[in-house]
Amino acid sequence: MPHAHAHAGPPPPTGPAARATATRARALLAAVLVPVALLTAVGAWWLWPSADARPPVIETDGPGVTYVRADVVAVDATDDGMEQATVLLPDGTQAPAHVPPEYVPELSTGDTVRLARMELPATALDPLADPEATTTTYVFVDFVRGPPMVLLAVVFVVLVVLVARWRGLAALVGMGVGLGVVVVFTLPALLQGRPAVPVALVTSVAIMFAVLYLAHGVSVRTSTALAGTLVGLVATAGIAAWAGGAAHLTGLSGEDALDLMSVAPEVRLRAVLVCGIVLAGLGVLNDVTITQASAVWELHAARPGSTWRQLFGQGMRIGRDHIASTVYTIVFAYVGAALPLVLLVSLSDRDLLGVLGSGEVAEEVVRTLVGSIGLVLAIPVTTALAASLVRLSRAGGAVDGADDEHGPDAVPGGADPQDVGPRAVRSASIDA
Repeated sequence: MPHAHAHAGPPPPTGPAARATATRARALLAAVLVPVALLTAVGAWWLWPSADARPPVIETDGPGVTYVRADVVAVDATDDGMEQATVLLPDGTQAPAHVPPEYVPELSTGDTVRLARMELPATALDPLADPEATTTTYVFVDFVRGPPMVLLAVVFVVLVVLVARWRGLAALVGMGVGLGVVVVFTLPALLQGRPAVPVALVTSVAIMFAVLYLAHGVSVRTSTALAGTLVGLVATAGIAAWAGGAAHLTGLSGEDALDLMSVAPEVRLRAVLVCGIVLAGLGVLNDVTITQASAVWELHAARPGSTWRQLFGQGMRIGRDHIASTVYTIVFAYVGAALPLVLLVSLSDRDLLGVLGSGEVAEEVVRTLVGSIGLVLAIPVTTALAASLVRLSRAGGAVDGADDEHGPDAVPGGADPQDVGPRAVRSASIDA
């Protein structure tokens, strides 16, 4: 019959010895993370894009073209076979608007659309018209999607704050800071041809420092997750740079790449691809490292006398499940994002290897594999660090106040008094 068993290590130190041990844990992390932060700041200074060298802004408005919003009143077919809609303009008048055929099935009465308003010579529509006369033509550009997108964003923010409370709000702030780093630093740096791996690492490390500490607080546990994340990031960036060259990924597979080259000739498309691979794996990498660190902390809270080997073994059991679920999550996330391409490929007469080796598909395959490798490497590293540092930071009780989430009523080890029994039972069942 299975039974719970534990092989407790030597009793943890108490009193001043415990505080000295916890201080050593913080010092070890600071010795790693502080130089990384300084190196990131130096890298940002070295790679910072020059304001004078920024590519020119792309002009999307043609001469004599303005844009207006209008509501669709009706959709009708014209005599020449073209579809056109009747729209209600902001001034209360109705006018015809030309609609591309591919958008007609999506257009319904009551839709709000964006139209291009063009002043054309009357002879463009009627060769017998007065050459001096002009006519106003409206052409469908796109749907107005702002209101439903704003509604989704509001629902998302409200739910995050209601469920996760202050931590959810801090995570949203961290997300905003991360997006700000991308907009202010990453995009201009890539547009000016800065090297891919340094830009990707500076961006990712800066984002991780902000997101992890804002969302989870400054503590040994968070710093442990950050250290594991940094290992995964370095591995991902290095493998992505190697794979981009070895697999001859050019970044030229999409029309957007050619357009980008025409307006920003300094851009290195392979650098954009490599940086994109690193950023694509950032969120899921952060997720697994913070989860692994938290899992080890909870295991230690249930059984403070656990040895490093026990904590690592139990943490890796959780980590293996996390690897299995996250890897196929990454794969299906990319399949869903590239579903039109997948459908098109499914109709091809080429064999599987030929399809996977084609430019655009190969980029997605490499992106998935590189992100998964970085993820798999980060989990054992984070678990090993957490198993070591939790025993130092929690020596003799909840010494590390920043890690104590339950306040002054917490029991030694940081466990909630009401959760000690269930946690111990769960831990014992894992060891059974």
